[in-house]
Amino acid sequence: MTYAHTITVDAPFDEAVQLTRVALAAQGFGVLSEIDVHATFAEKLGADAAQTVGDYLILGACNPGLARRAIMADPEIGALLPCNVVVRRGPDAEATTVQAINPAIMVQLSHAPEIASVAADADSRLRAALLAVQGGPARA
Repeated sequence: MTYAHTITVDAPFDEAVQLTRVALAAQGFGVLSEIDVHATFAEKLGADAAQTVGDYLILGACNPGLARRAIMADPEIGALLPCNVVVRRGPDAEATTVQAINPAIMVQLSHAPEIASVAADADSRLRAALLAVQGGPARA
């Protein structure tokens, strides 16, 4: 099993970020946190380090209903929330990559039976969001 679902889109980075935000919202996810890895590397490590990573944004996406179900079933599962979604484009890339965590990872790490159904629901929603961003069948 892979730990992320991955698609590529022939869209500029900023457009892919916007498409991803809209697609996540359509699936009931809000973005609770945002980490601009490029800017952080530039600030902490210098311009050369930032250039090697290119554009790289981590969105901490959360569907409150799913998060509540998961936390009620296993309070420790909060360490794995929110669901991270990455939008990235390397310095010489011709396409933008969008990746979402595979929620099945939660099932492997928790022994609470309810986590499997929460993960399946989250997986379905994240895959639908990726499909919407891509505009076609998701590719793993």
